[in-house]
Amino acid sequence: MDLELERRYTNVRAAMAEQDLDALVVAGSEYSGFEGAVTYLSGFQIVHRYAYVVVPADGEPFVVFPSEARYVGEHGAAQIEQVFHDRPGAHMADRAQGAGWRRVGVYGLEYVMTVRDERALESAGLELVPFDVEFDLARAVKSDAELESVRDSVRINERGFEIFFEHYTPGKSAAEVMARAEEWFIAEGCGRLTMNMILTGTDSYARPEFKIARREEILSKFLLPSLEVAGPGMHWVEVSRAIAAEDAELSEDTERMLEAYLEYDEAARSAMRPGATCHDVHRAVSAGFLERSYHLGHITGHSIGMTMIEFPKIGEGVETELAENMVFSMHPHAIAASGEDCVYMQETWLVTAEGGVPLSTLPMQVFRA
Repeated sequence: MDLELERRYTNVRAAMAEQDLDALVVAGSEYSGFEGAVTYLSGFQIVHRYAYVVVPADGEPFVVFPSEARYVGEHGAAQIEQVFHDRPGAHMADRAQGAGWRRVGVYGLEYVMTVRDERALESAGLELVPFDVEFDLARAVKSDAELESVRDSVRINERGFEIFFEHYTPGKSAAEVMARAEEWFIAEGCGRLTMNMILTGTDSYARPEFKIARREEILSKFLLPSLEVAGPGMHWVEVSRAIAAEDAELSEDTERMLEAYLEYDEAARSAMRPGATCHDVHRAVSAGFLERSYHLGHITGHSIGMTMIEFPKIGEGVETELAENMVFSMHPHAIAASGEDCVYMQETWLVTAEGGVPLSTLPMQVFRA
């Protein structure tokens, strides 16, 4: 096990000790988009199917796969013991009973773990403790090695936006333009770890719904690409800006939302400091939108890492304090009272002692084609 993986286990076990856990089961599934947690604690990237990393409070960790996954993925990359079993839950239950575990935390209990495996653990008399928030907080502060991976993902994402912008012309299909960006993402080693969509509407505003970039979707004079990728290091990032044709006349609400976006960008630079709460940051960055009577549809922001959306979230009432080297995706989803006009732009931010630092070099503006 390399030093980076050892650091991660130290942090996770400290969080386990606070909850008096005998063990932790970290669920990952390609089916549900939560595969990154398994990579975070094992080095193995799930290509298909699912797996569980089991972390005893005392003892060596191991990863359990369903038997049919024996030849799916590069198993030589795993840095911990690997087990293949027809019913992973039954195997984990047997190991738990043999070790005398009673209180077991589960990351992914509600969204990731299969029903049959949860039933197997419950049948063994184990107390299953939801552990999503605690696990995410244990991995929220990034190491230097992780930040190198994050910056590489931002490099890829930023250039992907530029390629999308370079190929954009009103009248082209969304699929045609997005394909050029996806080609770049694949060439740079993202593989399947991309989630790219668009928000479109009229020539003067975009509607708030996220869409797949399909061939039948013809691009107008204003649109909002939504670009999210993870580079070879598997750290997700989000970087995008609004795009308009040179002669597009934007709606009054769109123009006012763009003004609020500039205020958010400035506020985030000062508000995202160690010791500030997620609630404080939300209030600071959302003020310009709320003062103009716009509401925020999607969450304001969230921690981001090897899983696309991690805790803590930037939002009302979230009292978790920021710490240096946390990484957040910020994307206020501003929506007009009519429910029609919307502005949504993404940036990946680093928390530093001096405040928030955007990791891309793109100005916070509409890019005019």
